[in-house]
Amino acid sequence: MLKELRIQNLALIESLHIELDTALTVLTGETGAGKSIILQAIHLLSGGKAASSWLRSGTDSVEIEALFELRDQRSDLPRIIQEMGFATDGELLLKRSLTKNGKSRFYINGSLSTAKVTAEIAEHLLSVASQHDHQQLLIPRLHLDVLDTIGDLWPQRQQLAELHSHWTSLGKKYKKLMTQEQDKEQRRDFLSYQCREIEEATLDPNEEEALLREKNRLKATDTLISLGKVSHQLLAETVGDAMGRVRQNMEKMASHDHSLSEMAEAIAGHAYELEDKASELLRYQDTLNNDPALLDKVSGRIDLLQQLKRKYGETVAEVIAHGEKARQELANLDQLDDQLATMAEEFNQAGEKLRRLATKLSTARRKVATRFEKGIGEELNSLSFAQASLQVQFNNGAEDSDLNDINATGGDRLEFMFSANPGEPLKPLAKIASGGELSRLLLALKCLLAKNDHVETVIFDEVDAGISGKAAEAVARKIKELGQHHQVICITHLPPIAAAASQHFTVCKTVNDGRTRTAITLLKEKQRVAELARMLAGDSVTEKTLAYAREMIEAGD
Repeated sequence: MLKELRIQNLALIESLHIELDTALTVLTGETGAGKSIILQAIHLLSGGKAASSWLRSGTDSVEIEALFELRDQRSDLPRIIQEMGFATDGELLLKRSLTKNGKSRFYINGSLSTAKVTAEIAEHLLSVASQHDHQQLLIPRLHLDVLDTIGDLWPQRQQLAELHSHWTSLGKKYKKLMTQEQDKEQRRDFLSYQCREIEEATLDPNEEEALLREKNRLKATDTLISLGKVSHQLLAETVGDAMGRVRQNMEKMASHDHSLSEMAEAIAGHAYELEDKASELLRYQDTLNNDPALLDKVSGRIDLLQQLKRKYGETVAEVIAHGEKARQELANLDQLDDQLATMAEEFNQAGEKLRRLATKLSTARRKVATRFEKGIGEELNSLSFAQASLQVQFNNGAEDSDLNDINATGGDRLEFMFSANPGEPLKPLAKIASGGELSRLLLALKCLLAKNDHVETVIFDEVDAGISGKAAEAVARKIKELGQHHQVICITHLPPIAAAASQHFTVCKTVNDGRTRTAITLLKEKQRVAELARMLAGDSVTEKTLAYAREMIEAGD
């Protein structure tokens, strides 16, 4: 249950701190006083999206804290909290801060958390019913969610959704294999041609660079021959003869002066090296051959490589890799018949499993629908709506569902059918229910859900719209009854509901120093009588109104 709520700098709320009762707490006040801000705080604390514009003007941050006591021994929440890595000792503190630059932080028992984790935990702590839920009742596709929640069928539904996803994935793969089978021979010819073209080229990933160098050498043969001859002549005749004479002179000089021996030996070595280079250059010239046919052969090989690269890859290595991939695909084509048979069997088995699970879930839903119709009828009866009737209309059979009609939620298409008066035919709820009827239907539904779940705190945000007279008194009795086994917080404009409360707060706006503030006050006995009289008569409160308000409170207690 929610024990304490603290709000700092949220919209018109400067500072608010309230402690809440275990039974029925009501919040009343004039329209626009700021009651919705409190619900907004709960929404933010439960992981809802925020905006920096919600900060009170002139402040830097919003802080919201809520302290919950974990009383329900049947609840899995303590285990869930521990599995998420948070410590708990029977109490849970949720906190959220929001700064004007848009940064938001969540805390659970003082440790940082995320919006997703906080939202998951909040789902186990409280349930909020607002006027927005009225509109959800009018959406037929959401009726299935209601039924699955009532019957605790979500685990089966999740299992079916996972199987449906698997079956759909198999179907896509099977369809792809079927297409490949239809185009197999054409694809085989195409791949065979590619493999043959690449294999016949006998590619080497390093040959292209060598070929380009060879091509450049062959194109420059005449120049190489000419320059080689001149260079050999210079080395062998001009330079060689001169070095020979220098070598002989140095040998004679060294014979007279031994200090020149080392120099003479070095010059002799250079002279012999020049002779070797001249011979090497001569041998190189003998290798040169101005052969246009060889140049054409090398150029043709380079053109072949360029052609293959344009088809199969940017480099020779990529062309080789493409050939290997084509060979592998060819091998797979030979195995395609076996793959197709295996995939068909797997796809059909998954489909049959999906059909059985959808049929099982559909059967379970029909059993739940019977209990739901009885339960909602009892709840409506206790809300002075005994003449109303609500039934679940299934638009499909429970067995032998067509696989094509099964989606992630199963094969069921259903809608709530409603009749507000005896003798009137059942019609789609979305077409005939009035605002007051929807309010009572929503309350009946929430009461039914509250009996089946472990959420301790139920919040009603003006779900009494369009209700008055005996219906209002019946709604008040129902909400008070719910407060006997749940903590109920109700924002209301109905005096009978306010009179039934065990704790009554009033929300009002005040202006001090030119600033508007929303304040919340726990009412004492006399204040409560005055507030109830205001709700009954507005500004025209009389002694009779006050007396009637006291009677209502005494009757509510």
